[in-house]
Amino acid sequence: MRKGIVHLRNIGLVAHIDAGKTTTTERILYLTGRVHKLGEVHEGTATMDWMPEERERGITITMASTVCFWRNHQINIVDTPGHVDFTVEVERSLRVLDGAVIVLDAEAGVEPQTETVWTQADRYRVPRIVFLNKMDKIGADPYRAVRQLEERFGVTPLLLQVPIGRERGFRGIVDVLSGKAYAYDDHGQAREIPLDDPEARLDLEHYQNVLLDTVTQLDEELTEQFLETGRLDPDTVRRVIRRETLRLNLVPVLLGSAYRNLGVDFLLDAVVDYLPSPADLPPVVGENPQTGEPVVREPDPHAPLTALAFKVMTDPYVGKLVYVRVYSGTLTAGSYVYNATRGRRERVSRILKMHANHREEVEELQAGDIGALLGLKETLTGHTLAEEEAPVVLEALTVPEPVISVSVKPRSKDLANKLGSALRKLTEEDPSLQLRYNEETGETLLSGMGELHLEIVAQRLSREFRTPVDLGRPQVAFRETLRRAVQVEGKHIKQTGGHGQYGHVVLRVEPLERGSGIVFEEKLRGSNIPREFVPAIEKGVRKALEQGILGRFPVTDVRVTLLDGSSHEVDSSDLAFQEAARKAIQAALKQGDPVLLEPVMKVEIVVPEEFLGDVLADVGSRRGQVLEFFDRNHRKVVRALVPLAELLSYATTLRSMTQGRGSFTMEFAEYREVPDFAAERVLKARQQA
Repeated sequence: MRKGIVHLRNIGLVAHIDAGKTTTTERILYLTGRVHKLGEVHEGTATMDWMPEERERGITITMASTVCFWRNHQINIVDTPGHVDFTVEVERSLRVLDGAVIVLDAEAGVEPQTETVWTQADRYRVPRIVFLNKMDKIGADPYRAVRQLEERFGVTPLLLQVPIGRERGFRGIVDVLSGKAYAYDDHGQAREIPLDDPEARLDLEHYQNVLLDTVTQLDEELTEQFLETGRLDPDTVRRVIRRETLRLNLVPVLLGSAYRNLGVDFLLDAVVDYLPSPADLPPVVGENPQTGEPVVREPDPHAPLTALAFKVMTDPYVGKLVYVRVYSGTLTAGSYVYNATRGRRERVSRILKMHANHREEVEELQAGDIGALLGLKETLTGHTLAEEEAPVVLEALTVPEPVISVSVKPRSKDLANKLGSALRKLTEEDPSLQLRYNEETGETLLSGMGELHLEIVAQRLSREFRTPVDLGRPQVAFRETLRRAVQVEGKHIKQTGGHGQYGHVVLRVEPLERGSGIVFEEKLRGSNIPREFVPAIEKGVRKALEQGILGRFPVTDVRVTLLDGSSHEVDSSDLAFQEAARKAIQAALKQGDPVLLEPVMKVEIVVPEEFLGDVLADVGSRRGQVLEFFDRNHRKVVRALVPLAELLSYATTLRSMTQGRGSFTMEFAEYREVPDFAAERVLKARQQA
């Protein structure tokens, strides 16, 4: 049992795909006694990869949580996907977790998705430690990885261990703080040994000096202690490392090989020693939905309830599961809670602690706990649960915009209603999935983060919901925006037999930086337009921006400012002002020099050296921009920015070009203007469709 909130750790394992997160989690569960038989990702037996699609593909698709215990501490672990298509799973996890373990492949070092998860952790100010995994891999170099962390992220990585042996000869580690050496047997059991490896001894001496310099610069008391005694107390050093890790000034780095169960015990020690409990972090700050005033909630089980719903799942056996993180107060089974986001009251019928897809029923969740609730009908991802007498709304999640769309059609007409229900459940689960109906073509369009993302959705529709579907050809999620600012007006005046319709607005529409979305502002002076019509005008603006004039793509990255207008005391209405706003936006889109935007992906391609020239030429032919290429373990790594429209089915092309020996990963980078020659091609294809 948990002794208290200070003995709790909520952590997530995050990394680039294939760095070994799930294998590391599996070893943690084994070492802590949570499971008694090791599962393997490549065999489809890993505990945390419980979905059939995960076991078939050998990748993590959805976040999975579990609980284990180490040194009298309860550790809530969330294992997250590494594939960029499922980045929202990492986003929602880091939003509610207190600390993170960044797992790196010691040979590959910092990879593209590492940069993404690091940025996500920065967004939520999550303290983190780094585990350099796969130290027994050919080409593994922990010192290069440490340099990359420093160069790429501007952080101070603190290497707390040095290896004994390199690559396949890796057999143990030396603790920099204590100077003790440990070797591991075939079962992952560590034993202390004499340090007789000259190379490890030199590395130890160097990194002890680095540790000494780093911690004494950060703490005057340690500096005085060292000057007086010539040594440092290890417990005091750990306290300083912990304090500075929580302040995001230091990143402790450990190393090992999770597959061989080597170094995972020290990783668990580091989680307890250096990552925060909920009590170590600042109180959560939200907003009173009624007054708009800030609300501060301490992590106290006796405070008013504050909990954030961060994931919704449909369980075939128990129905809708809502995963929550409790920040303050106590949530009890059978009680009523207030959904402060929607202003609705709901009843919690049961509370579950999850171990992957296995459920353990509990009576309550206290401040700091993570669990799943049954019985909530209207609560969705990002909603805040509170007490009706003390409402608060927390900051919701940042959800990435989908970059690719497909049409979805049931294989038989009698499945149409069933498909609609299944798709609604899946979009509830995954906020990065978007569903819309194209009235012109009569198609149901599903948008997501990549081809793999949508393939998995199709598999789940068939397997879980027994609704097999056919997917159309992937369509890139183009956008439209304006190049210049314009001031326009829109009038809607219509006389009928009775009351007429009158709405008149003056808007300024101007371009914004990429990624800004749509910003609506009201700067009315005087009373030409009554304030009660402003929400209707905003609604009309946003509705009109759903379709641009070039290719009927959504318009983004614009600020719309309501400047003026006029009204009629009898004929003005919400509908009239919505229509006036629509006409004004149509005028702005025509006058504002519209331009097409396309998603550009950050691509990393790994190929044998003999294929480098062909790959570089092919990237150029796809309108790609090569950022760099370098050697990694006798192979060439190419990093480039390439429009997503040019990458559809690229995996097949790359395999053919490299005799099956090339691989690539990609992640969304930004939206960019489409060159004129490419825009003509896109718009022509759009017209034909």
